[in-house]
Amino acid sequence: MTEAQPPVTYARRIGAFSATMLVVGGVIGAGIFLNPSIVAQRLGTPSLTLTAWALGAAIALLGAFIFAELGARAPAAGGGYVYLRDAFGPLVAFLYGWALLLAIASGAIAAVAVTFARYAAAVAGLEPATHVPLGAAAIVLLTGINIVGVRPGAVTQNVFTVLKLVAIAAIVAGGIGISGVGGASSASTVAAAPSNVFAAMGTALVPVLFTYGGWQQTNFVAEEIIEPQRNLPRALVLGVLIVGVVYLLANYTYLGVLGIDGLAASTAPASDVMGQRFGDAGRTIIAGGIAISTFGFLNLVILVTPRVYQAMARDGLFFRRLAELHPTWRTPVAAILLQGVWAIALLLSGSYGALLDWVTFADWIFFGATAATLFVYRGRVATAPYRAPLHPVSTVLFIVAAGYVVLGAVISNPRNAVLGTLLLVAGVPVYYVWRGRSARAMK
Repeated sequence: MTEAQPPVTYARRIGAFSATMLVVGGVIGAGIFLNPSIVAQRLGTPSLTLTAWALGAAIALLGAFIFAELGARAPAAGGGYVYLRDAFGPLVAFLYGWALLLAIASGAIAAVAVTFARYAAAVAGLEPATHVPLGAAAIVLLTGINIVGVRPGAVTQNVFTVLKLVAIAAIVAGGIGISGVGGASSASTVAAAPSNVFAAMGTALVPVLFTYGGWQQTNFVAEEIIEPQRNLPRALVLGVLIVGVVYLLANYTYLGVLGIDGLAASTAPASDVMGQRFGDAGRTIIAGGIAISTFGFLNLVILVTPRVYQAMARDGLFFRRLAELHPTWRTPVAAILLQGVWAIALLLSGSYGALLDWVTFADWIFFGATAATLFVYRGRVATAPYRAPLHPVSTVLFIVAAGYVVLGAVISNPRNAVLGTLLLVAGVPVYYVWRGRSARAMK
């Protein structure tokens, strides 16, 4: 008789530096280059605008503390899926994975691939007709890289995360070359603060918190991090701190060069700053920087998210083939391929934008729910390799912030919220189908 082979497991090949770069790369996409104008419009003064970005950093840091403890307690592939399953049961966890595959992650891959293609084509002088095929090619390339091992994917992430930080550093340096940052430009523009600062700050925090989102994705690959109980908490906290400093410096530069009115009116503040400093060449540099940043973010999502689908399949709640890891590469090849095929289908159909609009609020529901699992974990076992500072106050504050984002998204577009809710509800019968299949297979 042939001796049964042991099951293939994930390999711990992500070190502390790579884990930190995953956190930074999971947060910084195109938003910081394009969207700070919304915050400036809603707050009207430089001091309030910078305060909003500082508050966003503080809230993201609270979240990093929470996910650091969760990751240290359960350093398993799947991250939030595992925490939700352990705390609230498999149905809630399945709906999270269902939303990720159907829209949140796959839709983000399609949308970011188009953004990358648009800026890469502008730098290369290509026609708009190339955007969709170039975006699809980027998905295919990064899917292939991440199939052949977590290390190639992590190295790719390291390179492009460092490059995107260099791009932001170029903006700050360029801004200093214009006005010393915070000098004449910002002083010459004095806007009135909003009549209700508390309400205005609340509305401004919605885009700020979206721009800070993404660091939690590193928990998806906790099973592949070397010494995760030590390195994952360090990576989350340090990564979020790096992003907070970078975002504050970028916004300080935008305000120093453009002033509050100029920032509020700008649709592309990074491009406007570099355009003032270097002309058309500066705008081209930033287009390249955005292409690099989005390509790195694209790699991050393609790398980490299939671990959720693999965990679902391992629990018998998805296609059994997706639970298998390649014996040499130690990656969930089928899960990565499924995600890539579905993301390209969304890209070619053009439906990704609507899907993302529908489920934006749901992403933050799961964000808050995952943070709430910490109460369940601590109720079961008080001790942990890492403990989130200031819990339970910090956890409650983070959940409240997540709830505010959900409320803001629902109020701003109730139709999308209804459609997103229907999409989530549609996952309930699918869950029971898979659970039934799993039960029959075990008989």
